[in-house]
Amino acid sequence: MSTLEAGQRLAPFGLMLRPTAAGATLDDVSPGTLKRLVLEHKVVVLRGFPALSSEAFLAFAERWGPLLQWNFGVLFDLQVADAPKNYLFTRGNVPYHWDGAFAPAVPSFQIFRCLAAPPLDAGGETLFCDTPAVVAALSPHERARWAEIDIDYETEKVAHYGGQITARLLATHPHTGATTVRFAEPFNEGTAKINPLTVTVRGHAPQAGHALLGAITERLYAPGVVYAHSWQTGDLLLADNHALLHGRRGFRDHAPRHLQRIHVI
Repeated sequence: MSTLEAGQRLAPFGLMLRPTAAGATLDDVSPGTLKRLVLEHKVVVLRGFPALSSEAFLAFAERWGPLLQWNFGVLFDLQVADAPKNYLFTRGNVPYHWDGAFAPAVPSFQIFRCLAAPPLDAGGETLFCDTPAVVAALSPHERARWAEIDIDYETEKVAHYGGQITARLLATHPHTGATTVRFAEPFNEGTAKINPLTVTVRGHAPQAGHALLGAITERLYAPGVVYAHSWQTGDLLLADNHALLHGRRGFRDHAPRHLQRIHVI
């Protein structure tokens, strides 16, 4: 790691990097170094570096490799909308999911930046689940069972994603070889009921499937596998989209929260 950063381990996983040299910028940090750190720690937070313009943020991401193109381009603005068409643009919570489930390619990395953070007591933390750690905690019987589970997901495409897919619950990380969980959590009482996602366990009766989804979800919130990131304005956060699931806690009315995200294939 460059002498321009100091690493602070986060709990229960993740790494925070801050500049230690006057005048240090993100141009001084090698994308190769950051990729290695993200694959090792799953989440890397860059805090205290000079603010980036939209153009500089895009240039920073382009140094990582090909970017995933959506119907809006590559730069996604995540903030509350006056008339939201999707639950992402509300103040409600966002259940766990992985990005790119309905896209032509599943991105390897997410690059977020925070333009406006809510107060520390207002909610809005982004939650990340370390799915290889979830798998490691399963018994041999549970792991064998999970390896055979297929789940159907369907949602109307009114935002930038949608359609119908089937995904095996366990997958192999394409860069590390670790066994990961691919799961989109059903809506809960704190999720705005807008553009809902239907989640069905293939080959299971509705009651048995519902119970299984609940058991899976419980594992994903177990102590020691969840990192809750409290945003500060100016934060950049780099995440491993294959190893992690992510979601969001709901946040207080009138609290600001504006993130931007770019996907690296």
